[in-house]
Amino acid sequence: MASSKEYMAYIMEQLSDIGDISCRPMMGEYILYYRGKVFGGIYDNRFLVKPTPSAAALMPHAERELPYEGAKEMLLVEDVENPAFLRELVEAMYPELPKPKKKK
Repeated sequence: MASSKEYMAYIMEQLSDIGDISCRPMMGEYILYYRGKVFGGIYDNRFLVKPTPSAAALMPHAERELPYEGAKEMLLVEDVENPAFLRELVEAMYPELPKPKKKK
């Protein structure tokens, strides 16, 4: 099941206070970027983030879920109605995220 544009718009609204957040459609789902680095995505109307040490520390009981078959596990963000928490989460993750790969 692909994610809905409405759910993507809702998550982007919740993240709007952070600034420099972007979203890119990818095969019916959405990849989320902060300052050019991938930090998560929207898969089957679920907001998932990379399992960085800071994300795991801020969400110690978060379920680990597969965004799609064959992918690495990600953390399910359940507290999507709390923009302050989302800001803390994304900003804490940023230094731990890999740098974007250079295009050839």
